[in-house]
Parts: sequence; structure tokens; C-alpha cells
Amino acid sequence: MSAKNYSFFDAVKKSFYKAAEFTPWDKGLLHQINSCNAVYRMRFPVKRDDGSIDVIKAYRVQHSHHKTPCKGGIRFSLAVNQDEVMALAALMTYKCAIVNVPFGGGKGGIKIDPRKYSPYELEKITRRYTSELVKKNFIGPAVDVPAPDYGTGEREMAWIVDTYSAMHPNDINAAGCVTGKPISQGGIRGRREATGLGVFYGLKEVCSMEDEMQKRGLEPGVYGKRIVVQGLGNVGYHTAKFFQEEGALIVGIAEYEGSISKPDGIDLEALVLHRKQTGSILNFPGATNLENNTAALELDCDILIPAALENVINAENAPRIKAKIIGEAANGPLTPEADEIFIQKGILVVPDMYLNAGGVTVSYFEWLKNLSHVRYGRLEKRFNENMNARILESMETLTEKRVDEKNRGLIKHGADEVDLVYSGLEETMISATREIMEAWKSNDKIPDMRTAAYVVAINKVATTYSELGIFP
Repeated sequence: MSAKNYSFFDAVKKSFYKAAEFTPWDKGLLHQINSCNAVYRMRFPVKRDDGSIDVIKAYRVQHSHHKTPCKGGIRFSLAVNQDEVMALAALMTYKCAIVNVPFGGGKGGIKIDPRKYSPYELEKITRRYTSELVKKNFIGPAVDVPAPDYGTGEREMAWIVDTYSAMHPNDINAAGCVTGKPISQGGIRGRREATGLGVFYGLKEVCSMEDEMQKRGLEPGVYGKRIVVQGLGNVGYHTAKFFQEEGALIVGIAEYEGSISKPDGIDLEALVLHRKQTGSILNFPGATNLENNTAALELDCDILIPAALENVINAENAPRIKAKIIGEAANGPLTPEADEIFIQKGILVVPDMYLNAGGVTVSYFEWLKNLSHVRYGRLEKRFNENMNARILESMETLTEKRVDEKNRGLIKHGADEVDLVYSGLEETMISATREIMEAWKSNDKIPDMRTAAYVVAINKVATTYSELGIFP
């Protein structure tokens, strides 16, 4: 299938029905789960700074209402189209189900290159998009809750919450209409790095499974693993950062301007500084420039982490991939044809539909924070610190030994918001990884981890429909 006629949504459906064969549910119910419930296509004019007018194409898809609100990011990209947004919304449904976050899947997109618009123009586009969503009841803390995605961040989310609040002045829960906001606007500490941290936690748990590592000739654990990351945006950067801090070697990096390799390890922070100074990752001291920006994908490594856009590994380049494990930090970086090739090669693909769920998991924590109107840790942090200090003093009195200052600080520390967010995310990713692996190992006919993840998701969504009495 060529890139021109490739359908991302068809690829998601193909994976869905491949997994559906391993579930007991009625075909009609499966069709309902797989279909997009609501698709909103919009066009609106925006006046540019030079006085010209652009007609902006934008979308919002609500894939499933088995649980509400719907949840999913908004991306700004010229690649945005209805098929892509539908596919990403469907993946959000399955992703939320796997990590036990009570949302239906949603997704939004605006077809622009944000680098070609001024901040004021982007603000006008974002606010107009939000007002269009409000008009059709496609946004709200109980209806549909967007978040950042490719090309968007805290700034855009702040514009969205401000616009929504202005149009709903009496909604006490207005801050919950969107997540990924700045801390000052009701955001949560740890959200910025959440997706990358979730990728790290998920892959770390996979690497701790001795049987899976043994099959691939690897030692358990993250330390010393050779990592290649494609995409040095928010997700790719934080994934690489956490792996490097745990003792892994970043041996290759790919970005849109090119790719580099360095077998003895790339200093991530030095590379980021180099890119800021030169505008490119190329010509990094000690590293080798590769022939193009996809060449790093084919480097010899233990773990390959595509963290950019979809469809980057396909039938054409999959046979040349040398990684033993592929962790899908991006949405849909592999085509179904690539999946089949990797099954034959014995490469473990850790699928996007749960691996990059760190963002939506921490978004869920932020949404709960907005609805409860209290910061995590505020009620118990000081109490826990005082209690821990008393326990420590009692232990020192009984043993007549003093704990060193470093451990003393760790023991006395009461959890604040970011500690609780990290802890909740780690628990979520470990539980999801184990649940998927258990489903995979319980049926030897399930061919790969992606299919096992879909089986887990389908069973959870179908059970919800069944319990609601819609499909008895």
C-alpha cells in the first residue's frame, strides 16, 4: 500500500478485527465499538496579520460514548485529515480502556503548519475552533475534553479554557474542559513529561520480564540497553531522558532535518543545546551524520522508539530494522504490513495503544483535580512529613543510631503533587503491561502484543456496553 492511498483508520480497523477473532462478542457489537459515533468537520475564516483571509479546515471526532466524557488531543499539522483524526480517536478509546481511564475516545485536528502563523494568528485560530466546538456541544468537562498533541501545547490549552470559560461563565468546573493546561490555569505537575515517562515505565516493565528478554538474547533491565529514538519533540525527548538517567545508551537520534549515530552514547542535553545553537542535530561532536532522516531507524540497537508521526515503518523498510524491541511512542508508527514482518522476525512490538497512554493517564489526574478543586498532596503532605519525622526519631532513639542526612530527607519527605502523579502513572503502566502480557500468554494463537492489547480493550469496552443493557 503506497503512502498516497494509505488509510490510517483502515489500519486500525484491520488490527481491531484481527484481535476480535479472539473474543466472544457479537459481530454487531464489534461493529458498533469499531465505528466513529460522531464526526464534526468545520471550515472557518481567519484574518491574517497582513490582512489576507485563510479558510481553516478543522475536525473533531468522538469515537465512542460507552463512557463519557470523550478524551483526546488536538493536533496542528498539514497532515491532518478526517481519516487520521478518526483513527486517532479510535485508538484513544482502546487506550483509555486498557489503562482503566473512564473516557471514550476523541481526537481533534486543525490543518495548518503552526510554524507559518504568528502567535496572534494561532490564538485567533484556536479560539475560533473552540467556539465552534462549543456551538455544537463538542467540548465540556462532562462531554469532550481535548488535550495537547502534535503541534500544540500548554499555550493553546490556555486559550481553549479561557474561551470556554468566557462562553460558560457559570460553569464552576470549566477548568475541566481541557487538560494539559499551564499550572496557573489548573494544570497538573508532571503532565508535560507524562507521555515520555509512560513510555519509559512501560518499556522498563517489559525489559524486567526475563522470559521476553531471554527470547531476544537480552539481559533483564534497562541499564546498558542501546536505544534509538525517532523524534526529539516532547515525547521523544522525555523518553530518551528517562532512559539515559536509568543507564541506557542513546545510540541514535532522528529528526526531520536528518539523523545521527554514536555507538558509545549521545549526551542528550548536549545534543539539545547543539540543536538550539545550530538549528539542527547534524554535525553533533563525536556523532556520525547518516544519509537521511529515516536511516537511524535501521541502526543496530536493542530498543527502537519511533516518537514522531504515523506510518514511518512500513513494508518497504521493515525488513531492514535491526532492533530487538520496538516501543511505539508515536501514534501508529507501524503499518499492519510491518507488524506481520516483525512477527516473522521475532521482534517484540510494544504497541502505541497503551504504551503512549501516559498523557491521557495524567490528563485524567488533571481532570479529577479540576473537578475536585484541590491540589494533590495539599491535605496530607505536611501530616505525612510530621508523622514520618516522629517515626524516624523513635527509630533513632531505640537504635541509638542516626540516619544520614540524605536518607533522612527521603524518609521524612511527604508526597507532593508530582510524586503522586509519577506514582499513579507508574502503577498504571505496570498494571496495563502485565494485563496485556497475561492475555497474550493465555492464548497461544494470539500472534503479537498489539493483538493482545486490542483483545484487552475490546473485552473492556464490550463489557461496558453489555452491563449498560444496550446489548444484552
